[in-house]
Amino acid sequence: MRKFQVNVNGKAYEVEVEELGAGQAMSAPAPRTAAPVVAAPVVTAVAPVGAGTKVVAPMPGKIVGVKVTVGQEVKEGDLVAVLEAMKMENEIFASATGKVTSIVKQTGDAVEANDVIVTIA
Repeated sequence: MRKFQVNVNGKAYEVEVEELGAGQAMSAPAPRTAAPVVAAPVVTAVAPVGAGTKVVAPMPGKIVGVKVTVGQEVKEGDLVAVLEAMKMENEIFASATGKVTSIVKQTGDAVEANDVIVTIA
């Protein structure tokens, strides 16, 4: 038996794996604990991207806070969102001065690199 630690959706599980020789049938022991039930993601409509300068995610992660509202005046360098990536919170700043024309990603949304978070015109 070999022991391994496996991470599933951020939860660690310890598993034991038995190596089988040639010709042996495979069998699985009863699991030690039941796997957690994960709810299906809720699909929401994506807000349209407004006109203006796009503020994008620099890396994949999850939006943990949107710090602006549509119509709000911002200056270049103002905090517009907080992105969690690899268990670290990264502040996303306005790349232009102007008015927020759209908020494309909301708190809790997953983003990929270069996904638009907000637009400023």
